[in-house]
Amino acid sequence: MIKTRDTNQNIKWHNQIITKKRREVSLNQRPCILWFTGLSGSGKSTIANAVENKLFKRGIKTYLLDGDNIRHGLNKDLGFNKTDRIENIRRIGEVSKLFVDAGLIVLTAFISPFKLDRQIAKSLVNCDEFIEIFVNTPLEVCENRDSKGLYEKARNGDIKNFTGIDSPYESPNEPQIEIRTDKFDIQNCSDQIIDYLEKYSYI
Repeated sequence: MIKTRDTNQNIKWHNQIITKKRREVSLNQRPCILWFTGLSGSGKSTIANAVENKLFKRGIKTYLLDGDNIRHGLNKDLGFNKTDRIENIRRIGEVSKLFVDAGLIVLTAFISPFKLDRQIAKSLVNCDEFIEIFVNTPLEVCENRDSKGLYEKARNGDIKNFTGIDSPYESPNEPQIEIRTDKFDIQNCSDQIIDYLEKYSYI
C-alpha cells in the first residue's frame, strides 16, 4: 500500500519581492474581478467582451475568462453534474485570484448558478476586489436566443442538469451591478459597467 504524503505540512508559502501593491502602482489601475453571472444565453460573454474591448482601448490591462473557452483546456476534464460544476467555479475563482494578484482587471463569464460558489470565489480576494454583475435576462428571452440549441436539447431530455430547466439558478441578492440585456443594447450595458469602474476609481 502506497502511503500518501501529508503535503499540507511540506508546502510553505513563499513570499515574493514583487507584491500585488507594487504591480497595482506600476499598472496605475485597481485590480478586481468582474464576475458576470446569469443564465445561458443571457449575454454574459457578449457584454464581457464589449467591456474588455473598451478597457483595452483605454490601455487598461485585462484578461477575460469565458466559460466555454475554459472547458477547452483548464477544465476539460469536468462534466456538468453538480460536483463538477462546483469544481469548475472553484478553479475559476483561484485563477481569477492570481490575475488580481498580477494587478489585472479580470472578467469572468460563467453561469455560476449557486450562491455559495460565488461567495467562495468572492472570499478569495478583498471584498472591494470582487464585483458581482448579474446579467438578469428572463428565461424565455434566453430560450428564444438559444443560438447553441441547448435549451431545446434540455427540454427534450438530451442534456441533464441544465440551469434554468432541471437545475436551479440562484440569483444574486445584492449584486454590485445588474444588467438587463432584454431592455438595453450592448453599448448601454457595457457603459453601465465602465461607469461603475470610473465611479469607484478602478480605472
